[in-house]
Amino acid sequence: MSGSMLILIAAAAIFVLLFLVIRTKLHAFVALLLVSLLVGIAAGMPLNEVIASVQNGMGGTLGFVAVVVGLGAMFGKMLEVSGGAERLAQTLMKKFGEEKSQWALGITGFLVAIPVFFDVGFIILVPIVYGLAKRTGKSLLHYGIPLLAGLAVTHSFIPPTPGPIAVADLIGADLGWVILFGVIAGIPAMILAGPVFGKYIGKKIHVVVPKYMELDEDKVYDKDLPSFGLIASIILVPLVLILVNTFSTVIFDEGHIVREITTFVGHPFVALTIATLLTFYFLGTKRGYTKQDVQDIATKALEPAGIIILVTGAGGVFKQVLIDSGVGDVLGEMMAGSALPPIVLAFLIAAAVRVAQGSATVSMVTAAGLITPLIGIMGLEGPVLGLIVISIASGATVLSHVNDSGFWLVNRYFGLDVKDTLKSWTVMETIIGLVGFAVAVILGIFIG
Repeated sequence: MSGSMLILIAAAAIFVLLFLVIRTKLHAFVALLLVSLLVGIAAGMPLNEVIASVQNGMGGTLGFVAVVVGLGAMFGKMLEVSGGAERLAQTLMKKFGEEKSQWALGITGFLVAIPVFFDVGFIILVPIVYGLAKRTGKSLLHYGIPLLAGLAVTHSFIPPTPGPIAVADLIGADLGWVILFGVIAGIPAMILAGPVFGKYIGKKIHVVVPKYMELDEDKVYDKDLPSFGLIASIILVPLVLILVNTFSTVIFDEGHIVREITTFVGHPFVALTIATLLTFYFLGTKRGYTKQDVQDIATKALEPAGIIILVTGAGGVFKQVLIDSGVGDVLGEMMAGSALPPIVLAFLIAAAVRVAQGSATVSMVTAAGLITPLIGIMGLEGPVLGLIVISIASGATVLSHVNDSGFWLVNRYFGLDVKDTLKSWTVMETIIGLVGFAVAVILGIFIG
């Protein structure tokens, strides 16, 4: 089959995928699987090979993603149930004081979203925003935007949150580089989109706590909370272990005993297993939960994780079928011939899919599937793959609008109309994406 025909198939695949997700409201998991099957058939693959590609793509992706996302979800759930997120917020608010509470909220969001899903972290911490807005008479957005920015940055850039985990696995990036670059890109993104933009937009749009969300803002501190040091330490355990593993591969030769140990302990499977067991003990049984309670909490945590795991697996199927059908090679060669660097292409693809269909996760896995053949053709490896992950995550963050569930979550909790949600939430998300992308490009100049 000619190269131009295969390019046409790839273009049609993206169009059909967007049509199924946007217009027919077909679940992303089913849509990705269906489009993958159609690509294989249209490209002339034998039918039994199409099935084999689906199986290999799903298995290859889930072998890693299911373990990491599953462990991360249980880790996060224990933090949520124990009041760990509240403890972080409470301590940082006292440390910074009411004057600098925007910074405290931004940092809290940044830390909390490492193990806890974005929407859960927001719902847990939004009563603090309500309380501050009532006491000071300032707009909800003055405090809410920094919290949202902290949560959104980490949710997009720093493993073990599912988005960067999925992309890193699909393109073969080392998680240590992703964490390192995610922090480097995330801090300026959080500052500019959070306290800086929050201060500006809070003066432009004054909103008070909506009547239907009236809560007792003090209830968040009622329970006996775990210590700040314990929570911060547990969150840092997996990140430090994974980073030590990455740096040891740079410092020590293959076969060196230190590298052997750090490679094992710092593998995401082992690092997250250690962190999850620590939460089970220190935030579970040691704080009065029975073994059955801990088991029930862990089981409950896997419910939202299951959807993310399956969508990511379907993204792996899409990638595999593109490669096995030959569409990926032609696509990769076409992109390699482009004047645009891979980091820029990755951002643009993710941003286009994000704007079209709304879901950051679907944007990420689709962009990763499309960019993978280019990575193979150009022989990209090492740190640059970590930057491509950040670039894809940045593209999948920009321009959140009415087709994104996060848009409506903020709209409802802050009692905004659509126009003001666009002026606040959408601009904040776009600042995060553009700053993340700019940092990736700048780092790419030095690393590339």
